[in-house]
Amino acid sequence: MSSAAGFARHIAACNNLPSPAGYIPFRLGPAQIGWIAPDLAQALTFFPRDFHFDRNGVATAARLRSPGTRSQALAEALPALEARGLLKIRGELFDLRAESAGPVLGQLDRGALPAFGAMSQGVHVNGLVRRGDGLHLWIGIRSRDKAVAPGQLDNIVAGGIPAGLSAEETLIKEAAEEAGLPPDLAARARPVGRVSYTMRNAEGLRRDVLHCYDLELPEGFTPHPHDDEVERFELWPVARVIAAVRDTDEVKFNVNLVLIDLFLREGLIEDPDSTLRAGLDQGPE
Repeated sequence: MSSAAGFARHIAACNNLPSPAGYIPFRLGPAQIGWIAPDLAQALTFFPRDFHFDRNGVATAARLRSPGTRSQALAEALPALEARGLLKIRGELFDLRAESAGPVLGQLDRGALPAFGAMSQGVHVNGLVRRGDGLHLWIGIRSRDKAVAPGQLDNIVAGGIPAGLSAEETLIKEAAEEAGLPPDLAARARPVGRVSYTMRNAEGLRRDVLHCYDLELPEGFTPHPHDDEVERFELWPVARVIAAVRDTDEVKFNVNLVLIDLFLREGLIEDPDSTLRAGLDQGPE
Protein backbone atom coordinates (compact mmCIF):
# COMPACT_ATOMS: atom_id res chain seq x y z
CA MET A 1 0.00 0.00 0.00
CA SER A 2 1.39 3.39 -1.00
CA SER A 3 1.77 6.19 1.52
CA ALA A 4 -1.06 8.20 -0.06
CA ALA A 5 -3.32 5.16 -0.13
CA GLY A 6 -2.69 4.57 3.56
CA PHE A 7 -4.16 7.97 4.33
CA ALA A 8 -6.83 8.02 1.62
CA ARG A 9 -8.46 4.82 2.90
CA HIS A 10 -9.50 6.61 6.10
CA ILE A 11 -11.05 9.44 4.10
CA ALA A 12 -12.95 6.91 1.99
CA ALA A 13 -14.16 5.05 5.09
CA CYS A 14 -15.66 8.27 6.49
CA ASN A 15 -17.30 9.10 3.15
CA ASN A 16 -18.85 5.76 2.25
CA LEU A 17 -22.14 7.08 0.83
CA PRO A 18 -21.74 8.05 -2.84
CA SER A 19 -25.25 9.51 -2.96
CA PRO A 20 -28.27 9.91 -0.68
CA ALA A 21 -30.40 7.88 -3.09
CA GLY A 22 -32.84 5.79 -1.08
CA TYR A 23 -33.01 8.35 1.72
CA ILE A 24 -35.82 10.89 2.12
CA PRO A 25 -35.18 14.60 2.75
CA PHE A 26 -36.22 15.77 6.22
CA ARG A 27 -37.08 19.42 6.82
CA LEU A 28 -37.74 21.71 9.74
CA GLY A 29 -40.20 24.07 8.11
CA PRO A 30 -38.78 24.94 4.67
CA ALA A 31 -35.13 24.13 5.52
CA GLN A 32 -33.73 20.65 4.93
CA ILE A 33 -31.65 19.54 7.89
CA GLY A 34 -31.27 15.82 7.22
CA TRP A 35 -32.02 12.58 5.39
CA ILE A 36 -34.08 9.72 6.81
CA ALA A 37 -34.40 6.08 5.84
CA PRO A 38 -37.77 4.74 4.65
CA ASP A 39 -38.40 2.83 7.89
CA LEU A 40 -38.09 6.02 9.95
CA ALA A 41 -40.31 7.87 7.49
CA GLN A 42 -42.92 5.15 7.86
CA ALA A 43 -42.73 5.42 11.65
CA LEU A 44 -43.34 9.17 11.44
CA THR A 45 -46.68 8.56 9.70
CA PHE A 46 -47.99 7.66 13.18
CA PHE A 47 -47.53 11.33 14.14
CA PRO A 48 -49.67 13.03 11.45
CA ARG A 49 -50.26 16.11 13.57
CA ASP A 50 -46.56 16.99 13.71
CA PHE A 51 -44.97 15.50 10.56
CA HIS A 52 -46.29 16.01 7.04
CA PHE A 53 -45.33 14.28 3.80
CA ASP A 54 -45.11 15.85 0.36
CA ARG A 55 -43.26 15.32 -2.91
CA ASN A 56 -40.15 16.88 -1.37
CA GLY A 57 -39.95 14.50 1.59
CA VAL A 58 -40.96 14.84 5.23
CA ALA A 59 -41.29 18.08 7.19
CA THR A 60 -42.47 19.29 10.55
CA ALA A 61 -46.01 20.65 10.35
CA ALA A 62 -46.39 24.22 9.10
CA ARG A 63 -47.95 25.26 12.42
CA LEU A 64 -44.63 24.46 14.13
CA ARG A 65 -42.97 27.76 13.32
CA SER A 66 -40.43 28.18 16.12
CA PRO A 67 -37.34 26.17 17.07
CA GLY A 68 -38.99 25.42 20.41
CA THR A 69 -42.18 23.92 18.97
CA ARG A 70 -40.25 21.88 16.42
CA SER A 71 -37.94 20.59 19.13
CA GLN A 72 -40.90 19.58 21.27
CA ALA A 73 -42.51 17.66 18.41
CA LEU A 74 -39.29 15.77 17.79
CA ALA A 75 -38.79 15.03 21.48
CA GLU A 76 -42.32 13.68 21.82
CA ALA A 77 -41.78 11.27 18.92
CA LEU A 78 -38.44 9.90 20.08
CA PRO A 79 -39.60 7.36 22.72
CA ALA A 80 -41.80 5.58 20.19
CA LEU A 81 -39.02 5.63 17.61
CA GLU A 82 -36.58 4.22 20.16
CA ALA A 83 -39.07 1.47 21.04
CA ARG A 84 -39.07 0.48 17.36
CA GLY A 85 -35.27 0.18 17.44
CA LEU A 86 -34.77 3.12 15.09
CA LEU A 87 -32.54 5.17 17.41
CA LYS A 88 -31.18 5.39 20.95
CA ILE A 89 -31.91 8.37 23.20
CA ARG A 90 -28.78 9.69 24.94
CA GLY A 91 -30.21 12.57 26.95
CA GLU A 92 -28.07 15.33 25.42
CA LEU A 93 -29.48 17.96 23.07
CA PHE A 94 -27.69 19.23 19.97
CA ASP A 95 -28.67 22.24 17.87
CA LEU A 96 -30.12 21.58 14.42
CA ARG A 97 -28.95 23.73 11.52
CA ALA A 98 -29.15 23.51 7.75
CA GLU A 99 -25.55 24.79 7.44
CA SER A 100 -22.83 24.72 10.08
CA ALA A 101 -22.84 28.52 10.51
CA GLY A 102 -26.59 28.92 9.98
CA PRO A 103 -29.31 29.76 12.49
CA VAL A 104 -30.55 27.21 15.01
CA LEU A 105 -33.79 25.69 13.67
CA GLY A 106 -34.49 23.29 16.50
CA GLN A 107 -32.87 20.82 18.87
CA LEU A 108 -32.64 17.04 18.85
CA ASP A 109 -31.25 14.38 21.16
CA ARG A 110 -27.69 13.49 20.18
CA GLY A 111 -28.54 9.82 19.83
CA ALA A 112 -31.17 10.60 17.19
CA LEU A 113 -28.95 12.71 14.94
CA PRO A 114 -27.75 9.83 12.70
CA ALA A 115 -31.28 8.42 12.31
CA PHE A 116 -32.43 11.81 11.03
CA GLY A 117 -29.22 12.33 9.03
CA ALA A 118 -28.85 15.63 10.85
CA MET A 119 -25.56 17.49 11.05
CA SER A 120 -23.48 17.16 14.19
CA GLN A 121 -20.65 19.53 15.03
CA GLY A 122 -17.66 18.94 17.28
CA VAL A 123 -14.27 20.27 18.30
CA HIS A 124 -10.94 18.44 18.03
CA VAL A 125 -7.70 19.75 19.49
CA ASN A 126 -4.19 18.71 18.47
CA GLY A 127 -1.94 18.96 21.52
CA LEU A 128 1.46 19.95 20.10
CA VAL A 129 4.82 20.00 21.84
CA ARG A 130 7.74 21.36 19.80
CA ARG A 131 10.96 19.97 21.25
CA GLY A 132 14.54 20.12 20.14
CA ASP A 133 14.19 16.69 18.56
CA GLY A 134 11.06 17.66 16.61
CA LEU A 135 7.30 17.87 16.83
CA HIS A 136 5.46 15.65 19.34
CA LEU A 137 1.72 15.11 19.87
CA TRP A 138 -0.24 14.26 22.97
CA ILE A 139 -2.37 11.22 22.15
CA GLY A 140 -5.33 10.08 24.22
CA ILE A 141 -6.00 6.35 24.62
CA ARG A 142 -9.76 5.98 24.83
CA SER A 143 -11.32 4.04 27.67
CA ARG A 144 -11.96 0.36 27.00
CA ASP A 145 -15.63 0.66 27.93
CA LYS A 146 -16.45 3.45 25.47
CA ALA A 147 -19.37 2.62 23.19
CA VAL A 148 -17.53 4.09 20.18
CA ALA A 149 -13.92 3.18 19.33
CA PRO A 150 -12.99 1.64 22.71
CA GLY A 151 -9.25 1.61 23.37
CA GLN A 152 -8.42 3.51 20.19
CA LEU A 153 -6.21 6.56 19.79
CA ASP A 154 -7.71 10.05 20.03
CA ASN A 155 -6.85 13.73 20.12
CA ILE A 156 -5.91 15.33 23.42
CA VAL A 157 -9.38 16.95 23.49
CA ALA A 158 -12.44 16.13 21.39
CA GLY A 159 -16.16 16.41 21.87
CA GLY A 160 -19.49 17.22 20.30
CA ILE A 161 -20.89 20.75 20.59
CA PRO A 162 -24.04 20.57 22.74
CA ALA A 163 -27.04 22.81 22.25
CA GLY A 164 -26.45 26.42 23.19
CA LEU A 165 -22.64 26.33 23.26
CA SER A 166 -20.12 27.66 20.76
CA ALA A 167 -17.12 25.71 19.52
CA GLU A 168 -14.83 27.76 21.77
CA GLU A 169 -17.00 27.23 24.85
CA THR A 170 -17.14 23.50 24.16
CA LEU A 171 -13.36 23.40 23.78
CA ILE A 172 -12.81 24.99 27.20
CA LYS A 173 -15.35 22.65 28.82
CA GLU A 174 -14.03 19.47 27.20
CA ALA A 175 -10.39 20.43 27.83
CA ALA A 176 -11.03 20.63 31.56
CA GLU A 177 -13.21 17.51 31.70
CA GLU A 178 -11.07 15.25 29.54
CA ALA A 179 -7.48 16.37 30.07
CA GLY A 180 -7.35 18.66 33.10
CA LEU A 181 -6.37 21.65 30.97
CA PRO A 182 -6.88 24.92 32.86
CA PRO A 183 -9.12 27.41 31.00
CA ASP A 184 -6.34 29.96 30.43
CA LEU A 185 -4.19 27.33 28.76
CA ALA A 186 -7.03 25.80 26.72
CA ALA A 187 -8.00 29.29 25.52
CA ARG A 188 -4.68 29.50 23.67
CA ALA A 189 -5.88 26.88 21.20
CA ARG A 190 -5.80 28.31 17.69
CA PRO A 191 -8.59 27.56 15.17
CA VAL A 192 -7.00 26.08 12.04
CA GLY A 193 -9.96 24.97 9.93
CA ARG A 194 -12.46 22.14 9.71
CA VAL A 195 -12.97 18.69 8.31
CA SER A 196 -16.34 17.17 7.40
CA TYR A 197 -17.71 13.88 6.18
CA THR A 198 -20.89 11.90 5.50
CA MET A 199 -20.71 8.35 6.78
CA ARG A 200 -23.38 5.68 6.68
CA ASN A 201 -23.38 3.30 9.63
CA ALA A 202 -25.81 1.14 11.57
CA GLU A 203 -27.34 4.21 13.24
CA GLY A 204 -28.07 6.05 10.00
CA LEU A 205 -26.03 8.88 8.51
CA ARG A 206 -23.26 10.67 10.38
CA ARG A 207 -23.02 14.11 8.78
CA ASP A 208 -20.29 15.65 10.89
CA VAL A 209 -18.38 18.92 10.90
CA LEU A 210 -15.27 18.92 13.09
CA HIS A 211 -13.74 22.27 14.03
CA CYS A 212 -9.98 21.75 14.35
CA TYR A 213 -7.64 23.55 16.74
CA ASP A 214 -3.91 23.45 17.43
CA LEU A 215 -2.75 23.98 21.00
CA GLU A 216 0.96 24.51 21.60
CA LEU A 217 1.77 23.05 25.01
CA PRO A 218 4.88 23.60 27.14
CA GLU A 219 7.22 20.65 27.61
CA GLY A 220 6.57 20.57 31.32
CA PHE A 221 2.81 20.16 31.05
CA THR A 222 1.25 16.70 31.29
CA PRO A 223 -2.48 16.16 30.68
CA HIS A 224 -4.38 13.92 33.09
CA PRO A 225 -7.76 12.23 32.53
CA HIS A 226 -10.53 13.84 34.56
CA ASP A 227 -13.45 11.68 33.42
CA ASP A 228 -14.07 8.22 32.03
CA GLU A 229 -13.50 9.20 28.40
CA VAL A 230 -9.74 8.62 28.28
CA GLU A 231 -7.66 5.93 29.96
CA ARG A 232 -4.35 7.79 29.71
CA PHE A 233 -2.32 10.22 27.60
CA GLU A 234 0.98 9.55 25.88
CA LEU A 235 3.39 11.97 24.19
CA TRP A 236 4.38 10.59 20.77
CA PRO A 237 6.89 11.85 18.20
CA VAL A 238 4.95 12.90 15.13
CA ALA A 239 6.58 10.18 12.99
CA ARG A 240 4.97 7.56 15.22
CA VAL A 241 1.58 9.24 14.85
CA ILE A 242 1.95 9.38 11.07
CA ALA A 243 2.78 5.67 10.98
CA ALA A 244 -0.22 4.83 13.16
CA VAL A 245 -2.57 6.65 10.79
CA ARG A 246 -0.93 5.39 7.59
CA ASP A 247 -0.32 1.76 8.54
CA THR A 248 -2.88 0.78 11.19
CA ASP A 249 -6.52 1.07 12.25
CA GLU A 250 -5.61 2.02 15.83
CA VAL A 251 -6.85 5.63 15.53
CA LYS A 252 -10.54 6.51 15.98
CA PHE A 253 -12.12 6.79 12.54
CA ASN A 254 -12.70 10.55 12.38
CA VAL A 255 -9.55 11.46 14.33
CA ASN A 256 -7.65 10.10 11.33
CA LEU A 257 -9.06 12.99 9.28
CA VAL A 258 -8.09 15.59 11.90
CA LEU A 259 -4.55 14.23 11.98
CA ILE A 260 -4.24 14.06 8.18
CA ASP A 261 -5.26 17.73 8.13
CA LEU A 262 -2.49 18.46 10.66
CA PHE A 263 0.11 16.50 8.68
CA LEU A 264 -0.78 18.43 5.53
CA ARG A 265 -0.63 21.82 7.24
CA GLU A 266 2.74 21.00 8.79
CA GLY A 267 4.12 19.77 5.45
CA LEU A 268 4.77 16.30 6.89
CA ILE A 269 3.12 14.25 4.14
CA GLU A 270 2.90 14.75 0.39
CA ASP A 271 -0.30 15.56 -1.47
CA PRO A 272 0.88 16.60 -4.95
CA ASP A 273 -2.54 16.55 -6.60
CA SER A 274 -4.41 17.86 -3.50
CA THR A 275 -6.55 14.71 -3.39
CA LEU A 276 -6.14 14.28 0.35
CA ARG A 277 -6.94 17.93 1.06
CA ALA A 278 -10.07 17.84 -1.10
CA GLY A 279 -11.22 14.65 0.59
CA LEU A 280 -11.25 16.19 4.06
CA ASP A 281 -14.33 18.35 3.46
CA GLN A 282 -16.95 16.19 1.81
CA GLY A 283 -19.64 16.58 4.44
CA PRO A 284 -22.11 19.36 5.35
CA GLU A 285 -21.41 22.96 4.42
